[in-house]
Amino acid sequence: MAVQSNNALRSILFHFFLFLGIFFLPGIPLYAEHQVDFSSIDTYDDGDNRIDEKRFILINGIEQWITIKGESFKPVILFLHGGPGSPLSPFADAVYGEWEKDFILVQWDQRGTGRTFGRNAPAELSPDYLKSNPLTVEQLVKDGIELSEYLLRHLGKKKIILLGTSWGSVLGVRMATKSPNLFYAYIGHSQVVNPLENLVYDYQKIYEMVQKANDRESAAVLNLIGKPPYDIAKNSGQLLRIIKKYERKNSIPAPESWLALPAEYDNDRDRQHRYDGDDYSFVNYVGDKRLGISSMISTIHLLNDGFDFKIPVYLIQGEEDILTPKEITKKYFDKIRAPKKQLILLPKTAHGFNPSVVETQLKIIKEYLSPLIHQN
Repeated sequence: MAVQSNNALRSILFHFFLFLGIFFLPGIPLYAEHQVDFSSIDTYDDGDNRIDEKRFILINGIEQWITIKGESFKPVILFLHGGPGSPLSPFADAVYGEWEKDFILVQWDQRGTGRTFGRNAPAELSPDYLKSNPLTVEQLVKDGIELSEYLLRHLGKKKIILLGTSWGSVLGVRMATKSPNLFYAYIGHSQVVNPLENLVYDYQKIYEMVQKANDRESAAVLNLIGKPPYDIAKNSGQLLRIIKKYERKNSIPAPESWLALPAEYDNDRDRQHRYDGDDYSFVNYVGDKRLGISSMISTIHLLNDGFDFKIPVYLIQGEEDILTPKEITKKYFDKIRAPKKQLILLPKTAHGFNPSVVETQLKIIKEYLSPLIHQN
């Protein structure tokens, strides 16, 4: 019965993106064949000031997975991954490992994501579980603020550099505007502004691209699902899949090495938790009327209530980003009030990561934020 229910749910859900929404995951995940030890690992070497922690901590009532790496006297960067439900932690060493010589890097599997989802996972990811365990923007923002306060105490720091990408940029804005005293600055990549407006804009733009390319298969899908907004999660997923297909055509991709899973995460149990967390988070994000689940995107409109900052703001935007288009990002940027703000457009870059995104993030931190950090 549980298998039938899971399969029914999967026919409604649409496997979204792993690795911050960059890549589409086909197929159904493997089921666990062996157990993995997820006991807490907490290492601090006073001899060389090296921090290497991998463990669960209690945040707002549930245990959530974090990793902390770097030298104890360096500034702290908190990464807010995308999705929602797409953890960066398995890929962080490949993408950001070089940064450890200059910063303390903190990865966090958010509520409903990766190992955090696995730690609190139900026996069955059923419609009943989804209805009785909703995700909300407010809850995730509270989690992020409580985590930030914990990191400041735990690491003995005054403030943190906040870096959010895609879905994580929603949390980044909310955290930075709600508790600016915790952060030196906010850096947003592929900034989400108004997801409902984005989807309407995206549909029209991608439809024109599909027609121009004489892509009959994609056109048939777009005609079938029609224009957003959508009542079921699967339709949103189908639109997003086509968007990613065309973004890949016009942008420089992430290196293959960034996608290689380290042995620690390359196991059936972690894989299952990433897939199930991805499904759980995505259906909460876009909503599904048939499942009785309200969408988080209907509550996000940063042009109304997310533009008044007391800390510097830097936005990084791909020129070829269809999912969060530069036109809407620019409209939001123009409205932002902040001590300092900057919008950086990257050519041949779409919604996801590539080397130019990571290089630009590092340049912002070193050129603009390092002097600010040293003043405090």
